[in-house]
Amino acid sequence: MPQPTVTLCRTCRDADPALFDQVASMLETSEVKARLQQVDCMSGCLRPQTLAVRQDGKTAYLFGEISALDLPNILTFIRMYRDSPDGNFADVRPLGKLRFKAIARIPADL
Repeated sequence: MPQPTVTLCRTCRDADPALFDQVASMLETSEVKARLQQVDCMSGCLRPQTLAVRQDGKTAYLFGEISALDLPNILTFIRMYRDSPDGNFADVRPLGKLRFKAIARIPADL
C-alpha cells in the first residue's frame, strides 16, 4: 500500500527545530506509516510552521501554524488520509484544532 508523504518546512521564521524529530518519533512508534521529509520554504510564511501531506491520486493538504501540540491530530489526519480512497473526508471533527489550520486543499490529478 502506498504511503503518504509528510513534508515539514524547516526555514519558517518561527520554526521549531525539534518538530521534525518529534514528528519522526511519532511516526516510528505508531502503526501509521508515512514518508517524512523536510524542505526549504513552502510559502506558508504568514502561518509558520507549515506541513504538507500528499499521495498520488489523492487531494493534497497544506497546514500552517503547526506545533508539537498538534502531533496527536496530525497522526489522526494521516490515519484518516491513508484510509480515504481520494484524500477527502466527510467529517473532519476528529482532527480537532488541526482542521482550522488548513491553508489549502490541492485536488489530485484526474
